Amino acid sequence: MKLPEEMETVKKIGVAIIGLGTVGSGVVKIINEKGEKIKKRYGFQLEILDCSDLERKRFEDLKESGYECGCFYTDAYKMVENTKADIVVELIGGFEPAKSLILKAIENGKSVVTANKEVVSRSGEEIFDLALEKGVDFFFEAAVGGGIPIIRPLKEMLVANKFSYVAGIVNGTTNYILTRMSKEGLDFNSALLKAQELGYAEPDPRADIEGDDAQAKIAILSSIAFNSRVLKDDVYKEGITKITEKDIKYAYELGYCIKLIAYARQENEGIHAFVRPALIPMNHPLAAVDDVYNAIYLSGDNCGELMFFGEGAGSLAAGSSVVADILQASFAILKGCKGQETKCSCFEKVKLLPMDAFSSKYYLNLKAADQPGVLAKIAGCFGEAGVSIASVIQKESHGETANIIFMTHKTTEMRMRHAIELIKSLEVVESIENSLVVLDEEVL
Repeated sequence: MKLPEEMETVKKIGVAIIGLGTVGSGVVKIINEKGEKIKKRYGFQLEILDCSDLERKRFEDLKESGYECGCFYTDAYKMVENTKADIVVELIGGFEPAKSLILKAIENGKSVVTANKEVVSRSGEEIFDLALEKGVDFFFEAAVGGGIPIIRPLKEMLVANKFSYVAGIVNGTTNYILTRMSKEGLDFNSALLKAQELGYAEPDPRADIEGDDAQAKIAILSSIAFNSRVLKDDVYKEGITKITEKDIKYAYELGYCIKLIAYARQENEGIHAFVRPALIPMNHPLAAVDDVYNAIYLSGDNCGELMFFGEGAGSLAAGSSVVADILQASFAILKGCKGQETKCSCFEKVKLLPMDAFSSKYYLNLKAADQPGVLAKIAGCFGEAGVSIASVIQKESHGETANIIFMTHKTTEMRMRHAIELIKSLEVVESIENSLVVLDEEVL
């Protein structure tokens, strides 16, 4: 039996955390609660040396709950400059000062873990280049999908595949809103208010409902899947603010549901990438993803079709992905191979195709005069634009007007937009209520 002084000292990996909000507090809790398991399984110990947050109360609350948090800094720059930690974890979100803090940590020889989709989707190349130069690691599993493992599977486990497309429900707030509209018949504003009351939507929900959050996530996913850099601002986006309970009802009657879909497809000419509300068939796996859950669906030439499903946000869900990255960075430090996984996977240069060139089927909901000859005039506009009509259904009558639903055969976005402009010019058409892309078996 070994005496205490003869026992091997357990190796420690120091961690510094910037941001003790929802995800940051989850990371602190997981490291504290799973520390013994990590030590027994891997033979080293994670030790939180420093934490930084603008609100000291968050730090104090964690300490009072019995969690070890190290030293506290209000100034994150000062913490990054002074910390003895091996790994810096950035969890404040947003673009700046997060980007500058990440770059500063890397400059100081620290490996970095982040959940920051904005920084990765806009400045990933700059960060990867600096990390490679400094010989440190940069991991970002929690930037997409929260607790769903998707970044490492794409970069490592599925590298033997050529992907034709990746599609996902990657924003829990919008998915919750659309689910409530579908299942409870709520209008958009009522569903949004319910999401805010439950804490699923921010007081200012624009980043979610206008598609910005999903836009950053699909930029990251498509860059990895197709090995070609796609920046956030390159991705076409539409939000869900124009979706009505009638659209959801009509779509259901046609055999579809409406989801905010983040989508990217590689074709011979280049990459299509967008975020927009879309009709998807009720028998597709993504149609069953409800409430705040996320799912990412992809198709590879060798693996076939795969779907990754789970909680896309939340303190412990996202925190689990962050801790997984911390462990990965720790392994590299202990094995003396730090920085070897840092090289960016975007080694191809594939052009991003304009939205006008995308081909799919479309749904059009319009309000027109309820009188003979109207359908013929509208059909003439479709014909002039080169769009073939698959089906027409007249819905509710509103006195002298009625809702008419058109479903088209596969056509280009450019032709569909031309058809809509021609239809708008007709005196018999009161309004275009909505136009949505249909992602069925031909593109999904």
